[in-house]
Amino acid sequence: MLQNFSTFNIDRIGVRLHGRVGGQGAPLLLLHGHPQSHVMWHLAAPQLAEKFTVVMMDLRGYGDSGRPKSDASHATYSKREMALDAIAVMKHHGFGRFQVLAHDRGARVAHRLAADHPDAVDRLMLLDIAPTLSMYENTSQAFATAYWHWFFLIQPPQLPEALIESDPVRYVRCVMGKRHAGLAAFAPEALAEYERCARIAGTAHSVCEDYRASSTIDLDHDRADVASGQKLPQPVRVLWGEHGTVGQCFDALALWQERAHQVTGRAVPFGHYIAEEAPAVLLDEAFQFFQE
Repeated sequence: MLQNFSTFNIDRIGVRLHGRVGGQGAPLLLLHGHPQSHVMWHLAAPQLAEKFTVVMMDLRGYGDSGRPKSDASHATYSKREMALDAIAVMKHHGFGRFQVLAHDRGARVAHRLAADHPDAVDRLMLLDIAPTLSMYENTSQAFATAYWHWFFLIQPPQLPEALIESDPVRYVRCVMGKRHAGLAAFAPEALAEYERCARIAGTAHSVCEDYRASSTIDLDHDRADVASGQKLPQPVRVLWGEHGTVGQCFDALALWQERAHQVTGRAVPFGHYIAEEAPAVLLDEAFQFFQE
């Protein structure tokens, strides 16, 4: 997979940032979700690279990027820190301004990236998320049941880590396989990559810290934006799966319109993993949005 892309590794303050780059044209950053890696773009990236310089990176704590230790503040895994990783990766490739296509956890990083660095982000497409603060503030029994991992991973160390480390592959398959399309949505080679990376030492701690940050310091940053009236200035396109939990439990479009000035979006007849369940639909949307 992705054999026509070049691999890169850069260091940012002691954290390795891994990814792939390829194509030609305007720069487009792709950010993945949990518990995946940049490999989730394997069906869409080759076509996108025909018109864009595509940069795919593994978020810290995921894929083959570094897994730094964290502390009680969880700042090491804040979306603000991850956004700075993305800025460093794009600067490494010579890009000071770029567009962003992001899914799940990566879309939360993209939200903070666009908020903190408006001069760097031209426009962004977000896949199957509502704003983090809105999702926590509007949690229902249905959401908590479907997104059980949100509330499991934020529990204090070391219980979540120990349970994941006891069988990382089972964890990946439980999180990904119990959604709308099941494990059949994933190419065997891609699923094998997600499982390989889940077994890397330190992964359990990192993914827990990612979610712990989202339930603490990330919410502080989001609340500060809301209190100041700050909204994303960039054009934002949001897609969500009509068979996914986000679309069923939240009004994603309305919630994003509260957080950005220019928002459009729609449901697509799939589940959570749009890039792997419906790459043709995603590509149509991406080519229209990023070329306007």
